[in-house]
Amino acid sequence: MQRRIDFNCDMGESFGAWRMGDDAGVMPFITSANIACGFHAGDSETMRATVALAVEHAVAIGAHVGLPDLEGFGRRVMYIDARQAYAYTLHQLGALSAFAKVAGASLHHVKPHGALYHMVARDAPLALAMVGAIRDFDARLRVYGPAVSELATASSGAGLHFVAEGFADRRYASNGRLLPRTDAAALIEGIDDAVAQALVLIERGLPGDPSGMRMETLCLHGDRGDAATFARGLRQALEAAGVKVTAPGRAMS
Repeated sequence: MQRRIDFNCDMGESFGAWRMGDDAGVMPFITSANIACGFHAGDSETMRATVALAVEHAVAIGAHVGLPDLEGFGRRVMYIDARQAYAYTLHQLGALSAFAKVAGASLHHVKPHGALYHMVARDAPLALAMVGAIRDFDARLRVYGPAVSELATASSGAGLHFVAEGFADRRYASNGRLLPRTDAAALIEGIDDAVAQALVLIERGLPGDPSGMRMETLCLHGDRGDAATFARGLRQALEAAGVKVTAPGRAMS
């Protein structure tokens, strides 16, 4: 079994007076935080506070780049062209990077959110545009995304470090794609089922993936009501199974 994995969570998704998630409860158990940058979720104060939490717990800071869709939480498909994909990505990287810099930290990775995640997985021009913005901003940033995707291909072609991501709390179809959220079985509700899937992803990779690419990071969605309990249970189970949980590029303690 691969003995090292990153544990990431989508965070900083509150907006104004509206609260989402338990970032303070989740942060102690993860190694990478994907922080919303104000397009699909988040606002200035939420970004600042979430970055501060990540710094406090020595968690790697990532930009969770989404579509400009606060009302739909970035999960609605929108038509954008490559020029917009580049600009949206650069805008969000710059915003979160400013908060990280003031907090004495820097960005570690970038991950697309929601509908954009699936769009850049399948659309080569959009993937190339997003990767171009990341490269132009900081070519040292890692790119988190689906293992078999246009995003993976574009990242490798641009010389960026691509980090293959699996989901601990979402089910997969036999072709290796995530079941759509409209499917009643799409979400994994029990911690035992999530642990079992996580270990399979670490050991064997995605179902239906002939490349055999192993997962380097596992994602937990921070908008689930039991995210803190889930994060603690999953982290403890992985470590009990002999898996070292640490962010890519960081030394193993």
